[in-house]
Amino acid sequence: MTALSTRAKLGVVAASAVLLGSVAAGYAATAAEPERTPPPATGDQAVTLEPGARLLVVTDRHVATVATADPAGPRTVSGLECLRVYAAAGTGVCLKPETAWSYQVVVLDAALRQTRAVSVPGLPNRARVSASGRMVSWTTFVGGDSYTSSGFSTRTGILDTATGATVSSLEEFAIIRAGRSYRSPDVNFWGVTFTADDNRFYATMSTGGTRYLVRGDVAARTVETLKENVECPSLSPDGTRIAFKEAIDADPAKGWRLSVLDLATKRVTATAETSSVDDQAAWLDGGTLAYTRRQDDGQPDVWSVPADGSGTPKLTIPGAESPAPLG
Repeated sequence: MTALSTRAKLGVVAASAVLLGSVAAGYAATAAEPERTPPPATGDQAVTLEPGARLLVVTDRHVATVATADPAGPRTVSGLECLRVYAAAGTGVCLKPETAWSYQVVVLDAALRQTRAVSVPGLPNRARVSASGRMVSWTTFVGGDSYTSSGFSTRTGILDTATGATVSSLEEFAIIRAGRSYRSPDVNFWGVTFTADDNRFYATMSTGGTRYLVRGDVAARTVETLKENVECPSLSPDGTRIAFKEAIDADPAKGWRLSVLDLATKRVTATAETSSVDDQAAWLDGGTLAYTRRQDDGQPDVWSVPADGSGTPKLTIPGAESPAPLG
């Protein structure tokens, strides 16, 4: 990594918005929506990650929850600042500022108390927790890698909360591509989603201008490619399908279509959401996806859509992002 000037840092953020997703500005293809004011907070101390009929979100850079039955209604907002958040089984992960130019991955208990913290380079982008609450993962944008023409890349890490074992970058793992061992200095990973056994996972790998769905094994420290043009995978609760963003014509500059891959048949179903979705969707249940769409001014809203291609997109939580079900 090389030191970046202020101008270069701003360039990294701008480039990141085109390829993988922005932490500040909205994607240009997102349909314009009328301005909406989020409902007022109802409390500051009552946010909990205990399983229940609630959705976890980030609102105005703070962790909040809303009732599943009334997601657009009043929300409970905590004092904890996070740019990305996710939780499962009473364990949370928060990507938060450490200083003006650095960030931390913080593991939380059900009462939002910090149990572990890891300093990470770059700008927060993705966060996930395994269904059991044991494994957490994160992705950040970083700048200055000499092999990238854009001047930025990603770092994706995994932490085992039971043992404390930490993988600081999936680039340390051995790669199998098309059945053969593969190495390249331009490999990048992002968007981990864990399987039920806490050891295996899916993620996106980019190399040579192509993005792949990969299946990984934490214990074996390996990943293998499965399918091209699959980004930001999210495994369904039953482990049979993966929601993902599919680059239009395999070109991220044209935007992404929120789609679902059947792992057994490899069939891809596009959802009814036709606006570009630059997010790692979350499964609200076995048939519904939630995701962030940004307005033209960069303000986020959480939308939802059926996973089977039916129905229509629905504005679910105005003025929020980074959704995760707690039920």
